[in-house]
Formats: sequence, C-alpha cells, structure tokens
Amino acid sequence: MNAATPEATGTVSGPVPDPGGVSCEPCRPLRADAARNRERILAAASEVFARRGLDATLDDVAERAGVGVGTVYRRFPNKDALVEALFEKEITRIIDLAVAAGETEDPWEGLVWFLEHATAMQIDDLGLRDVLLHSEYGRERVALAKERIEPAVGVLVERARRDGSLRSDFVTADVPIVELMLSTVAMYTGEIDPDLWRRYLGIMLDGMVARRSSHRPLPPGPSIDAMEHALHSRRRT
Repeated sequence: MNAATPEATGTVSGPVPDPGGVSCEPCRPLRADAARNRERILAAASEVFARRGLDATLDDVAERAGVGVGTVYRRFPNKDALVEALFEKEITRIIDLAVAAGETEDPWEGLVWFLEHATAMQIDDLGLRDVLLHSEYGRERVALAKERIEPAVGVLVERARRDGSLRSDFVTADVPIVELMLSTVAMYTGEIDPDLWRRYLGIMLDGMVARRSSHRPLPPGPSIDAMEHALHSRRRT
C-alpha cells in the first residue's frame, strides 16, 4: 500500500460494517499495523471501562493503549462505536450463562447460579454494569443484544416458579434490580471485603424462595467501623 492510499493518509473512502457489526473501518481490509492498533484499543478500552465504567473517555482509552487519540477516532469514530464493539460479546456471555443455568436439573439452583455469576461479571466490569443497567452509549446494538437476555432469564424464573421453589410473585424484571443492588453493595464495600456482596445475595435469596425450613447460611458481616469507612471513603455513582 503506497503513501497515497486512504489508510496511509489516515482518511477513509467510506464505512462498511466490520465483522463485529460496527461501521467505522475503511472500506478495505486493515493493514497489519492498523489491525494491531484496533486490537490494542479494544484491549485498553476493556481495562479502562472495567475499572472506571463508561465515564472514562476516549482520551483515557488512547492513553492506556499508548496511541494518539486520533488513532482511536480512526478506528472508532465515537464512544458509541467502541462500546458496541466491546460489549456485545460480553452480553452474549450473559446469555450463555442463562442458557447453561436453564439446563440444570434443579430450577432453583439454576436461578441462584445465574444470579451469582451474572452479578460477579458486572462487579468485575463496571463498564458492563453501565451498559446493562443505564448507559446510553451503543444503545441501538446493545439494546438488540439485551433483548436476547430477557427471554433466557425469563425461562429461569418461570422454571423456578413452576417448580414451586421461587415465590409466585417474583418476575423476570426483578432480576436486573437484584443485580443492581448487589453490584452497588460491591462498589461501596469492595475495598474492605470484595466478597461481602455475597452475604446480601444470601439475604435476598431468603426473600425470594417460596418455602424454607431454615435460613440460608450467610458469610460473615462487616464491622460497624469497616462499613462506615466504606460508605464515607469516597463518593461513588
């Protein structure tokens, strides 16, 4: 490819969808260094968004990737395009979790397993939490992916209700609210105890189960001093 080509000059002759569905690449295959930059940007975005959520900027991503922000914009014209490319596969992972949970023999244990693992994914990746719960970035393609989550989770809820293990008035829309509450607990308490959210999952499960002969065993609770430190150490959104 010579110096007069669009890739060499940094211009593009027209967008076409890439394999991930994001229309931001040149209308010809990326040369090797451009492809490496794209993967470097995606890897950096994954780290930055996981740690800081979607409040992080493309400048933050460029700094982490070790490239100029202009390079980021050549690969992804805006944050929407980057979010779409990065998180659609993560949403697919959640769908796969729901499908696997639906194949368990015990409907209640399948639902519990899904709640635990899906919540852990969101705690480990604040960007994914933002995408699933409230972000406006990448909303068109992400919304299509999220539409696939609801029926898969609905199967888990219906199985457990039909089995009689889940209270009959629990609905599919309660699931993301439960995950929101648990991931918020983790945001506040992660520094004092990264697994403390599991204690509150246990408390919620006791409220969700239709019948029980005893309470679910809980992990140890925090001290008052530790909780005060967690709540006031810094402002969280």
